Amino acid sequence: MKKRHEVLFNQLESYRSYILGVADTVSEVDAEKVPAGFNNNIRWNLGHIYLDQYLWIQAVTKEPADVPEEFNSWFGYGTSPANFTEETPSVNELKELLKTQPARIKDLYGGRLEEEFAPTEMGMHTIEQVLVRTIFHEGMHLQTILDIKKCI
Repeated sequence: MKKRHEVLFNQLESYRSYILGVADTVSEVDAEKVPAGFNNNIRWNLGHIYLDQYLWIQAVTKEPADVPEEFNSWFGYGTSPANFTEETPSVNELKELLKTQPARIKDLYGGRLEEEFAPTEMGMHTIEQVLVRTIFHEGMHLQTILDIKKCI
């Protein structure tokens, strides 16, 4: 694996560990709260982070995402906790999924990071480019989680 790819996966794992550390400081009850001025809660943000990486990999590869289809209705763009059902993963279940996701992505796609695909609407045409984008996106949702945490 190229050095830059090792760095990319180290960053993904490091940022993910940070998010999980923050999530560990929030109770299941507080993770369900939607403060005034917010559309979603911490639980939704955790599920969205998990889903987003797979959706962008799917967008570039056109291969099925490695995530249950129901995640789109719970955590997809434009959804909210109002879409949750009894089957929606708990915060603890989401934390476990998030913990294992970087290694899973590395196993599935680590050897394909530079493989060329038709570009997405954002011009990304490799899995490597998608991961850079999703790490940025994850940071945005980390800030939202921190902001929600301050308000509850």
